[in-house]
Amino acid sequence: MLGTIVNTCTILIGSIAGAVLKQRIRPQWQNVLYTAMGLASLALGFNAVCNNMPKSQYPILFIISLSIGSLLGTMLNLSGRFDTLVEKLKQKSNKTHSGKDLAQGLSTGILLYCIGTLSILGPINSALMGDETFLLTNATLDLVTSAALATTYGYGMVWAAPVLFCWQSSWYMIAKLFGNIIPEEMICEMSIVGGTLIAASGLAILGIKDCKTLNLLPSLFVPILFFIAKHFIESICL
Repeated sequence: MLGTIVNTCTILIGSIAGAVLKQRIRPQWQNVLYTAMGLASLALGFNAVCNNMPKSQYPILFIISLSIGSLLGTMLNLSGRFDTLVEKLKQKSNKTHSGKDLAQGLSTGILLYCIGTLSILGPINSALMGDETFLLTNATLDLVTSAALATTYGYGMVWAAPVLFCWQSSWYMIAKLFGNIIPEEMICEMSIVGGTLIAASGLAILGIKDCKTLNLLPSLFVPILFFIAKHFIESICL
């Protein structure tokens, strides 16, 4: 858990530092950083997809995941509910950007921090082998990313830290409870879906297409359900 605690703290530190620097950055520079974050999200998303797609044993699973997940997320109106929540948080933290802007920043930050091999494998390695290397590496990356995002979205980005803590703690507990049964194939499929969502966030930041990324978030859980069902069916057949 040490790596998760460090990772959470780096996001808090980076967000606060970025928000402080934001006050000294000219508006045109903030726009440049805003564009840079969009391009970075696209690059990171495409990189995750390209790295994991060749390893996929179920090449259409990510399409099914996105289809089912987006329908479920839209029915639940996750994006609208999140915007409402962030508007309330904005009143306590961010006075410059609209609630919708902060919601976009938080959704992008949460995806960047949580959806990736390091943020999933890190807690698993920590639980099973006591190895914090992945988590500490992820913490370093998140320190820079959170500072960059906060220069655009302000202090409200600190709310991404507890989300990361809950996410990594969940994987840590799952690994502690279920040991080595988490298949690498599942992590691969989740990384493909996650990379797609990160790229979708980049499109929204750049103003190309508002994909309502939060409505797509349930897509991440479809591969998990698929592998649980697969394991259950195989157990019955055996």
